[in-house]
Amino acid sequence: MTHGNTIGGGPPAAAAREVPVRDGLLRPETTRLPSLTGLRFPAALLVFLNHTGLPFPGLRLLKDNGTTKDWFELTKNAGSLGVTFFFVLSGFVLTWSARARDTSPAFWRRRFVKIYPNYVVTWVLAMVLFASAYTPTRTAVANLFMVQVWVPKFDVFSSVNTPSWSLGCELVFYACFPLLHHLFQRIPVERLKYWIGGLTALVIATPAITYAVFPDKPYFPGGEQLGAHATVTQYWFAYFLPPVRMVDFALGMLVALAVMKGRWWNIGMLWSTVLLVGGYVLASHVPFLYSQRSTTIIPIVFLIAAAATADVKGSFSLFRNRTMVWLGEISFAFYLIHFIVLTYGRKWLGHDYYSTAQTTGLLAAMFAISVLAAWALYALVERPITRGWSRPRRTRASAGSAGPLAGAK
Repeated sequence: MTHGNTIGGGPPAAAAREVPVRDGLLRPETTRLPSLTGLRFPAALLVFLNHTGLPFPGLRLLKDNGTTKDWFELTKNAGSLGVTFFFVLSGFVLTWSARARDTSPAFWRRRFVKIYPNYVVTWVLAMVLFASAYTPTRTAVANLFMVQVWVPKFDVFSSVNTPSWSLGCELVFYACFPLLHHLFQRIPVERLKYWIGGLTALVIATPAITYAVFPDKPYFPGGEQLGAHATVTQYWFAYFLPPVRMVDFALGMLVALAVMKGRWWNIGMLWSTVLLVGGYVLASHVPFLYSQRSTTIIPIVFLIAAAATADVKGSFSLFRNRTMVWLGEISFAFYLIHFIVLTYGRKWLGHDYYSTAQTTGLLAAMFAISVLAAWALYALVERPITRGWSRPRRTRASAGSAGPLAGAK
């Protein structure tokens, strides 16, 4: 999930005109891609819906078993789709907005101040509201430092604030980005398609490799109940392990280069969305590990590339309006805060279960609270810290005279 947004809202016209630059790339006049910002919130919403459908006591609200099962079946792969979208998007937008004269320390500084303050605030909230009651100190500390994802134990990599594991992956992505960007720029333009095809094939084949290498029993806690036939180690390796998920990120980087260099086959946002829906439906009919990434990775890539192309050309996009861009801007905060709202809301409600109508109302209220809390987190923490600390103090005073395109390709 790129959970630290590298692109802002900006007016729709900001990305309407292409201009050539010295390296021969066709780039928009600004690095802002408002449609991709707008698409971030639907991806975060998918993760929210996935968590509302988990039939575990700490989250379940529905009284009726049949309705609970139906809702779970509908949303069980939504979270993995949202996270994979974020990982590919992260590589794409960081490559698109890369600065010609940027340094690795400057890049790392911007990423740190973008993601870590929100992360710490939500870590504290989760610990205070519920997680401290059952989280060992060393697990909590590992979570605070974003290294929990390296431990193949469910109660570690899924600890404290459950969605936070993906930030452990993003941390590795950001650490490697300067080197990867340097190496990928050296790939001959005519060979980009082979690299993209190879990484796509690797994502699709990861479950087969995982099933072949690791023992297939016992299933992870609750896995058999959920129809998720995989061990903790298999699940961790194929879905959580940062070097494995780096492939998603690298794929996004290569697709960005292909789009920038005019080497991408754009099928448009409509057909990309149709493919994505088809991939999501297919995910319910394949073995568990294949459902997490393999059936949706190709449509995700096409949709991100199509949205960027729509912004560059100024063509119609549902996701470029002011509301969607605003929701996209708070999506990182929403992603981090929503599970806390769901979990504490369930705790506050006690042990009762509810009718479908009552549950719908309660989830709507929790969604609204999550959006408002995300807005507050974005406005009070993320935005001011990002604006104030993204650059060393000595460069802040002169930033205004440099112009909006200073340091950009």
